[in-house]
Amino acid sequence: MKIPGPDHPITITGNPKRVQALFEGHVIADTRAALTLREADYPPVQYFPRQDVAMEFLGRTDHSSHCPYKGDASYFTISRDARIAENKVWVYEEPYDAVAAIRGHLAFYPDAVEIVEIDDGEDADTIRDIIEHTDSGSGRSQLETWPATATVPHSEPAAVAVPFKETGSI
Repeated sequence: MKIPGPDHPITITGNPKRVQALFEGHVIADTRAALTLREADYPPVQYFPRQDVAMEFLGRTDHSSHCPYKGDASYFTISRDARIAENKVWVYEEPYDAVAAIRGHLAFYPDAVEIVEIDDGEDADTIRDIIEHTDSGSGRSQLETWPATATVPHSEPAAVAVPFKETGSI
């Protein structure tokens, strides 16, 4: 066992953003409690709490590895929609004390999944931009047509129901 230090620093911090792991375009992990582990000169790794991972798409394998700074890792294979990524998820069930915060958290190899960090404030702005700049063909913003309350501008339910009146649909 080696202890992290100036020659091999390891820091673990909570990620303030929502973090998702996408496999073949499908969300297989989604959390607001990711831990970001930064180790020496390696790229940062996002660790997801087990309860925020869709474990039904993961199968534990016999593969294992040992890190002198973190301990023994166990692995999972991702299987979804007939696609398989073998040993692309790992977990430290009993990490060394210096990195105890990652206990039971899962991490994904970036060559198998896409890790996406979402700033919820940016999402709201992006959605507003889409609404403001979506053009129905009239050259006007949809925001001018649809009030912010999202109420239907013409509320005439009878006009909609009339064509179906004799069909028994309504």
